[in-house]
Amino acid sequence: MNIKTVELPNSLKMEYVEQGDPSGRQVIFLHGYPDSWQSYATLLPYLPANIHAYAPSQRGHGNTDRPGHGYDPKDFAADLALFMDHLNIDAAVIVGHSMGASIALRFALDHPEKTKGLILIGGFSTFIGNENMTELLEEVNALSDPVDRDFMEEFQISTVVHPLGASYLKTLVDESLKIPANVLKAILSQLVKVDYTRELNSIKVPVLLVWGDHDNLTGRENQDQFLRLITGSRLSVYSGIGHSVHWEEPERFANEVDEFVNMI
Repeated sequence: MNIKTVELPNSLKMEYVEQGDPSGRQVIFLHGYPDSWQSYATLLPYLPANIHAYAPSQRGHGNTDRPGHGYDPKDFAADLALFMDHLNIDAAVIVGHSMGASIALRFALDHPEKTKGLILIGGFSTFIGNENMTELLEEVNALSDPVDRDFMEEFQISTVVHPLGASYLKTLVDESLKIPANVLKAILSQLVKVDYTRELNSIKVPVLLVWGDHDNLTGRENQDQFLRLITGSRLSVYSGIGHSVHWEEPERFANEVDEFVNMI
C-alpha cells in the first residue's frame, strides 16, 4: 500500500493510497463523512492482488486540500473524474460508504462512461426527512474550532455495533479532527439536501447494495427504494452490523467486492 499525493487540474492536492497489480481490475473506494482513505485501511489487506485499488481522501478530508467552497456532491464527483483522467483510469468500479455512496451515485449519473459498477455501503438516495441526519446537522452546526474530540469519537462509535480496536478508533478520530468546523458544516449542509430519487432509474450499471441491519443512519426502506428504481441492483444484508459494514466485517466485504468485480 503506497500513500501518494496528486495535484489535479483544478489545483486540488489529493492524498490517496494505491495497491495491487497495475494491470488488474480498477476499483476506487470513496470514504464517508468525516473520514479519509484510512476508512479502508483494515479492508485493503484482504483484497486480492489482482484488484488495482485506489482510496483517495476526498476534498476537505484527511490530508487533501480544504478549499473554502465546493462541497456539493457534484464537486466531489468532478474531482473523481479529474483523478481518474490524471491517472489514466478509463473506467472503474466505484465503492462508496455513506457520503461516499452519495458521491458514487452522483459520479455514475454524471459520468456513466467512467463507471463499470457501483458498490454502495449504507447508501441513500436522499436524507431529506431523515431525523437522525437533521439532528446530526444541528450538532455539527454548533461546533467550533478546535472540534471536540469526544464528539468525533462518539460519532464514529455510533456507526458500528461491535467495538473497534482502540488503535484504529484513534486513527479514525484523528483523521476526523483534521477537518475544521467550517468545512464539516459545509460538507454536511450540502449532503442533507441530496435527492437522487428521480434520477436513479437512469443508472444502468451493476449495483451492489451493502447494508447492516443495525444501521442507525440509513434504513431498510432506503435499500428497498434502490432495489425498486435501479434495474438489476441487488442487496447484501449484514445481520447485527451497523452503518460502517467494512469496519466490522472487512474480510467478508472484501470477498464481496472481489466477487462483484469478477461478475462485471
